Amino acid sequence: MPGRMPDLLTRRRPALIGVVHLGALAGAPRYRGSLAPVLAAALRDARALVRGGCDALIVENFGDVPFHPAAVPPETVACMARALGAVREAHPRIPLGVNVLRNDARSALGLCAAYELDFLRVNVHAGAAVSDQGLLEGRAFETLRERARLCPRTQIWADVHVKHATQLSQATLAESAAELVGRALADVIIVSGRATGAAPAPGEVAEAAGATRAPLLVGSGLDRSNAVTLLRHARGAIVGTALKRGGRVAAPVDEARVRALAALFRRFPR
Repeated sequence: MPGRMPDLLTRRRPALIGVVHLGALAGAPRYRGSLAPVLAAALRDARALVRGGCDALIVENFGDVPFHPAAVPPETVACMARALGAVREAHPRIPLGVNVLRNDARSALGLCAAYELDFLRVNVHAGAAVSDQGLLEGRAFETLRERARLCPRTQIWADVHVKHATQLSQATLAESAAELVGRALADVIIVSGRATGAAPAPGEVAEAAGATRAPLLVGSGLDRSNAVTLLRHARGAIVGTALKRGGRVAAPVDEARVRALAALFRRFPR
């Protein structure tokens, strides 16, 4: 149950959240006709992340490029349900979340309700942004009401000026962070770089952190070389690329890389 994670972002050391990147699912252009290898890879990566010392996992339909801008089709939800169920069964005690790319918080809420997930990530929770998928629009008004109806203990982790997109608003990072928490009622905010695997500037992390008392996570680009700098103003990080073999996003998770970064997180000075 969601009681797995009450202290995840409040303890003294930062939290390491490992990403399970799913391969292409049914209906996606790169789908190869069987879900079995996708599930096997997801379980392999989840096992390496947990054994390596991650504090939580998040599952994403990363292989489904090009992404739908809003609602994904039923087959995507069904495939993600199978993956989440398999990961939950294999690791019942670790906090688990989901991100339905590109911006389908409503389907994510359904998955959270079905599998009692602890959190969901939504790329554009409030405001609007232009991306390669077109216009992404926040639906906080709907997401909060549906969360209350379906899974009230699930946390909403929302990106501030999300990667791979340009904000339509002229609001600063600090202003957007404050709005996400104060008006869109996000539980946690996420600051990322411009693209997958790219780190935000330390000043951007500090700016967003200073705008609200909500927990802040680094959402991309954190690795052993920059972790100490980026974590000075963050409660943890969502890490995918840096934990893969050779630091390549398409490669399997490297348990040795996970162990090395987890050890750094445990030693982090507070």
